[in-house]
Amino acid sequence: MAPIVHGLEDKYKGQMNFVYLDIDDPNTQLFKESLAYYYQPHVFLLDAEGNIIQQWIGYVQQAELEAALVSALEE
Repeated sequence: MAPIVHGLEDKYKGQMNFVYLDIDDPNTQLFKESLAYYYQPHVFLLDAEGNIIQQWIGYVQQAELEAALVSALEE
């Protein structure tokens, strides 16, 4: 998933933020708990207020992920 997500980050840089949470990093515990983040890979698409628009657990096809990003940007 990392190459897909990093590629999308490069493509949409400046239009949305990409944040990475390390499941083993205790400094991100509050964020992980608020998102119910317990598995890797786990991708969340959040709106500007931090509400979950969509989430994926496990491998996601690049086209599916990118379509969701484009849709979120159009809203």
